[in-house]
Amino acid sequence: MAGVKFEQAMARLEVIVGELEKGDLPLDESLKIFEEGIRLSKNCLKVLEEAERKVDVLVQDKNGKKQLRAFTSEDIDVPGSAEDS
Repeated sequence: MAGVKFEQAMARLEVIVGELEKGDLPLDESLKIFEEGIRLSKNCLKVLEEAERKVDVLVQDKNGKKQLRAFTSEDIDVPGSAEDS
């Protein structure tokens, strides 16, 4: 399961949720795919956490000193926003 890509894991999770919501599966099969879903969701969470750590931006403070900090929505320059005025 370590080689499963994020998008593939999410697609499989959607299938699992759909199957469980139907309620047509026997209990043992429901438990089996539920456990698979838990493993997939943990894998996806790990991938997302790793991506979040990678999304650091190099910025300059008022003194011109560069420092590393986490990326935030405030880093997005939106043309026409109040800050551009």
